[in-house]
Amino acid sequence: MSASEQTLTILASIPSPSEGVWHLGPFPLRAYAFAILIGIFFAAWLTGKRWEERGGNADEVYEIAYWAVPFGIVGGRLYHVISSPDAYFGAGGDPLKAFAIWEGGLGIWGAVALGAVGAYIGCRRAGVSFGAFADALAPGLLIAQAIGRLGNWFNQELFGRATTLPWGLEVSPDVARNAGYPVGTLFHPTFLYELLWNLAAAGLLIYLDRRFRLGHGRVFWLYVVLYTAGRLWIELLRIDAAETILGLRLNVWTSIIVGLGALVAFIVVGHRGGGREESVYLDPSRAAQAGTDAPADAGDELAVASSERVSDSETDTDSTPDAESVPEISDAARNPRSTRGEGQEPHGV
Repeated sequence: MSASEQTLTILASIPSPSEGVWHLGPFPLRAYAFAILIGIFFAAWLTGKRWEERGGNADEVYEIAYWAVPFGIVGGRLYHVISSPDAYFGAGGDPLKAFAIWEGGLGIWGAVALGAVGAYIGCRRAGVSFGAFADALAPGLLIAQAIGRLGNWFNQELFGRATTLPWGLEVSPDVARNAGYPVGTLFHPTFLYELLWNLAAAGLLIYLDRRFRLGHGRVFWLYVVLYTAGRLWIELLRIDAAETILGLRLNVWTSIIVGLGALVAFIVVGHRGGGREESVYLDPSRAAQAGTDAPADAGDELAVASSERVSDSETDTDSTPDAESVPEISDAARNPRSTRGEGQEPHGV
């Protein structure tokens, strides 16, 4: 590559931020943490809007997030430590740094898995359908993940292998040397690839959900399919240290297995009738107050049947008047002709 071509490539490259931590007195303000928090708030806002469209109350989203977010953060950190243990338990590693979440390192697989446990607890406490909530959450979750990738950019981490593409990522000399590359090497900006992929997938989910009125968890399963498809090829570009199995990174195998499982779940739910739920509430009385009927599943069949029997008995009782309440009908009313002359026609016919 000539000097002019190299200069042009550098000019068209993506620079990394000079720092990712600022200090407010003794308190560090980390870009990674801000990216995570902004993503969480945006996901909660969008989920609230989608939840209201499904007949729920936006306040319920924040009640469920109270459980889902802490579970998700713990799960994400656990997966990161398990999938990249050398930095904590390898030669020269520091086990205590496994608790330093603010320094970066959250695995999305663990965050989604354990976050789903927290969301399920929150949904049961709120008396709402877990599947309906997962469907409302899915696009916002993708956007939160996209925003969170900006934290990797500020930290100059999780980039891909070297490239000469004009959108190559610049990193600091120390980061390049630690990765085993000469100073000035450009890398695939995998943070940007995943950011754009997630935003596109979120838009597609919103479109498909409105077009086909998907429900019973199908939007969430489709989210998993789309995300794992993108994560698969992006993961193959990354060069950061990770556990490998049969020559492939652990996250590659996870993407394949989880993605195929989600695809099967999406198809199975569709065959069973994956249309949108009639109500997000499990309690029939709450569904009635919301102007909808609760679905007769997840243990609600008996409650719905009892409600129908009570309703039918009340209808039968109200529609059959007591004999004492029936007014006596006179002979004249029974036979109007008896009060008229022969051949006289009734008025008002």
